[in-house]
Amino acid sequence: MTVPFLDLKQQYQSIRAEILSAIATTLDSGQFVLGPDVERFEQGFSSFVGTKYAVGVNSGTSALHLAFLALGIGPGDEVITVPHTFVATVAAIRYTGARAILVDCDPVRFTMSPEALESTITSRTKAIVPVHLYGQCADMAPILAIANRHGIPVIEDAAQAHGATYKGQGAGTMGVMGCFSFYPGKNLGAYGEGGAVVTNDSRLAAKVAAMRDWGQEVKGIHALPGYNYRMEGIQGAILGVKLRHLAIWITQRQAAAARYDEMLSGAPEITGIVPPAPCPDGAHAYHLYVVRVANRDAVRARMAELGVQTGVHYALPVHLQPSLTDLGYGPGAFPVAEQTVRQIISLPMFPELTEEQGKTTVDTLRQAIADVGR
Repeated sequence: MTVPFLDLKQQYQSIRAEILSAIATTLDSGQFVLGPDVERFEQGFSSFVGTKYAVGVNSGTSALHLAFLALGIGPGDEVITVPHTFVATVAAIRYTGARAILVDCDPVRFTMSPEALESTITSRTKAIVPVHLYGQCADMAPILAIANRHGIPVIEDAAQAHGATYKGQGAGTMGVMGCFSFYPGKNLGAYGEGGAVVTNDSRLAAKVAAMRDWGQEVKGIHALPGYNYRMEGIQGAILGVKLRHLAIWITQRQAAAARYDEMLSGAPEITGIVPPAPCPDGAHAYHLYVVRVANRDAVRARMAELGVQTGVHYALPVHLQPSLTDLGYGPGAFPVAEQTVRQIISLPMFPELTEEQGKTTVDTLRQAIADVGR
């Protein structure tokens, strides 16, 4: 049996009639940029997340960029985030002219280490950006306590955390703003690009909404710095359909993860596999199911030969990316992140993953480890 890493076609077939109907309605309306479909999705998504406002934009990167701009962040400022994230987190900081300051990850959930955070704060720090990774929230209580003690706003990068919770609060709701991506492979994915900023602050929501549309608070009056970051009407319609199914899809992801957990139970020194740590303070939404193994690249290659697709999220920390050497960090600067990326494998994870596909994946992983060890 072959097992895909992701199967978007199967999901589409399950909701095909709803999607085609929604797209047809948008086409008939002629509202192709923003418009009522985007507005309905914004209302539905803010309700799902648990905030007063959601502002739809054209990507998760744009969401981060606008969130920073809404806080007035610019040249000379510093924004603290982590090295173990997709490069867009740091890119959006740099778009503003601000400097990205990195802190290492904790060795359990691989998100921002609260212990490493406080010593990096300076008078130039204008925001802290924890990244909710793989579908699990960062340890927000100590991060927020440190931020509040210094009077620094927190912006959550929740691009991988649709539906995750932390101590009863939804991802994206704990800081002043939360930023989401709707890239197709996400728990809630568009059929193209998309993103959103969520917040309970009406002033920030209005600024983000204006800046996404060329800075127009009133049509034709460009009062703020403006960008063409608008969400398309068709994407709003598609996301509105998929949002109705999101809760059940997350439940299915959690069930698939529980099956993986059971099959992978056992001491790592015996199995050679370190599964994800339990989520102690909330609900993991399992955008990804990430295990750690030795000889990662060889194990992945052998699994591919045996018919199971895997991923790596992410293979190189941002401070070691060739395009970001000017951040000023070298090898060894963040030992937890650097060790993590040498070991991680993302196993197949999607709502429709069957028990048979999961068993095949685990059996293949074990076989690959044995083969590589010979």
